[in-house]
Order: sequence, then structure tokens, then C-alpha cells
Amino acid sequence: MTEYRVFASTAVRRLRALSVAALLSVSLLSGLAFSGCGYNQVIDVDQNVKSAWAEVQNQYKRRSDLVPNLVKVVQGAANFERDTLTKVIEARASATQMKVDASTIDDPQKLQQFEEAQAKLSGALSRLLVVSENYPDLKSNASFRDLQAQLEGTENRIAVARNRYIESVSDYNKLVLRFPTSIGASLRGKKERPTFEGNAADEKAPEIKM
Repeated sequence: MTEYRVFASTAVRRLRALSVAALLSVSLLSGLAFSGCGYNQVIDVDQNVKSAWAEVQNQYKRRSDLVPNLVKVVQGAANFERDTLTKVIEARASATQMKVDASTIDDPQKLQQFEEAQAKLSGALSRLLVVSENYPDLKSNASFRDLQAQLEGTENRIAVARNRYIESVSDYNKLVLRFPTSIGASLRGKKERPTFEGNAADEKAPEIKM
């Protein structure tokens, strides 16, 4: 009887040891599977996209904040083209009135509307700077020159921010679409994202020589 008990106890311990080993193996394999399928990696690239988008918004806002002062200075120039100035004011109003939130980067239509509104403002500002060449008094105005320099610097930062955003979305979409990382992305509910279609260089304000 004693020998039977010893045998049974030993068998139970072995079964427990095997169970623990099996659980550890399953946990290890599950961890490796989740790692290989992009379950955790997709979070990193998702955060990169959101960070890049925040910088895009920041630089466009910086440009928008410069416009009122630019308009005020230009309004002081005698006989400045009213139509050109009006288009700048209207384009800024259209861009700032757009509701931009976290959902914008996941909605192709919203992102396109955002891009179109910003491109419209870029075109209006470009026209204003070109027209300013015809007004020597305006070109010699220190405030105008300072605002122009700030605007050109901001346009360059916008171009950099847009390119970084495009790159981050590209990395994200590759992870979401390629196998096996597409599995982890699907488990996280992550889908392919739209990106900017236009060329950032097309939005850059022209450099006016003083």
C-alpha cells in the first residue's frame, strides 16, 4: 500500500510538472506568435503616425496664425489688389473652420478636404507674394519683410512635416497589409490609412527677392 502511495504521489508530481511545462510552452509560443504577427509592433507605428500628424497640424496652424498680421500690413499698401487680399482672407477662413480631429487621419474624405483647404490657402498666399512685387513701398516695409520670412520658413517646415507624415503612414500601411503582421493589425482593429496625395513642394510659397 505504501509503495502504491509513493508511486501515485510521484505520478501526480510528474503530471504537475508536465502541466507547468506545457503552460510555459504555450505562453512562450503565444508570445512569439503575437510578436511575429505584429500585434505589438502595430501600436508603435500607429503612434508614429499620430505624432507625425500632430506636427503637420502644428505647422499649418503656425502658418494660419501669421495670416491676420500679414493681411493687416498689406491692407496698408495703397491700391493693393483687393481681390487677391480677399482670396487670402477667405481661404484662411475656410481652412480654420474645418473640424480636424483624431478621426481625420482614418477618413480619406476628411483628409482630402483638409488637404484641399490648405492647398487653397497656399495658392492664395503665393499669389499675394507675387503681387507684392508690384508695390515697392510694401516690399520695403520691415513688418512685411519679417512676416514674409516667417511665412517662407513655415512653408519649409510644413513640407518637412508632410513628408514625415507620408513616410510614417507608408510604414504603417506596410505593416497592416503584409503577412503575417496583417494578422496582429487585424486583431488590433487597425486598417490601411489614406495619405496626402499632393506634392508638398507644390504648396511652398514662392521666394520673393527683396
